[in-house]
Amino acid sequence: MKKNTISIVAILGVVLIIIIWLVSAYNGLVQKDEACSQQWSKVESQYQRRLDLIPNLVNTVKGYASHEKETFTEVIQARNQAASAKVDPNNLTQESLDKYQQTQTQLKSSLDRLMVVVERYPDLKANQNFLELQSQLEGTENRIAVERQKFADVVNSFNSKIRRFPTNIIAGMFSFERKAYFASETGAETAPKVEF
Repeated sequence: MKKNTISIVAILGVVLIIIIWLVSAYNGLVQKDEACSQQWSKVESQYQRRLDLIPNLVNTVKGYASHEKETFTEVIQARNQAASAKVDPNNLTQESLDKYQQTQTQLKSSLDRLMVVVERYPDLKANQNFLELQSQLEGTENRIAVERQKFADVVNSFNSKIRRFPTNIIAGMFSFERKAYFASETGAETAPKVEF
């Protein structure tokens, strides 16, 4: 009778250890998945900051360059497209990130064209409001880069965890899937030409 009791206790102990491991592994995956979503919201927050600065920047430049209507329209349209582009943090696929990044790239390109317009107006370049907005926009671009790097680190940690044995078993059981990374923009490997 004692041998049966010891066997039952041993089996229950092993089952309890397995259950504790399953719960711990699952909770670890949930925590990393949530970290990806949280970091994505920080990336979006910085992109939103840029979107919020653009109307002020455009209006400041408009006062100096009223005949550059096409450029202003292009910037506003690109801003609106970027504002309407959304990515579900629970479904971070490469396709959804690429589409999102494409709208952000178009916005950055139109902002670059706006800065070319600014070069034609020396008084505007000395305007304190414009300088402050430009500084904030540059700071925002830096913040975007930092948050994107942090996002890549969090996604790397999550993707590594769901692929490692034995956690990959739990990930498969509960349909945890790999998250997508930001890909570099097309042509990013080529240095831009600077001509004076």
